[in-house]
Amino acid sequence: MNVHPYSVWLAGVFALLTLDSCFQANGQDHLSHPVVITDTLPTRFGIGRLATAAEIARLDIDVRPNGKGLPAGQGNSATGKQIFATKCAACHGTGGVGGPNGSLVTSTNPDRKRPEKTIGNYWPYATTVFDYIRRAMPFSQPGSLTNEEVYHLTAYLLQANGIIDEKAVINAQTLPRVVMPAQKLFVPDNRKGGPEIK
Repeated sequence: MNVHPYSVWLAGVFALLTLDSCFQANGQDHLSHPVVITDTLPTRFGIGRLATAAEIARLDIDVRPNGKGLPAGQGNSATGKQIFATKCAACHGTGGVGGPNGSLVTSTNPDRKRPEKTIGNYWPYATTVFDYIRRAMPFSQPGSLTNEEVYHLTAYLLQANGIIDEKAVINAQTLPRVVMPAQKLFVPDNRKGGPEIK
């Protein structure tokens, strides 16, 4: 069936005029004079429930730069290397270099003008490594690692970045004392008199 181009053009114009008239009749009025209807909003929507103390405690696991929040346990880089190979290398590459989700270990890549941001050259606190791994890794099963596994992985990634010795033991006492190379690159925002920037 042949369709004359003029008929397609005419149908398009008609559709635009129809939409425009509907917008002027309905939408335009609401845009220039918005109406907020508050009396129909319920105080509660009847879904969900209050979280229990145990549920909140399970999620309240943040670790501060000074080590507050670190659990008992310890780790070493040798064991961490084995765990990394089975649970992390698919996303972050062998040895933490490359992979579809980016490098974690600083390396030299002549093809890149700027170095890739890694734990070794960008993270200001070593305790953040533990916090992030425990909270978010592995990507497909976040929160599934034991505290011991997280300590081992933290030790491995710090050692692979050349920050700690391969014989170092990482725990709640030693991890906060690790000084990251990038820590000096971060400065507190102490400006006054304006909006707070976090």
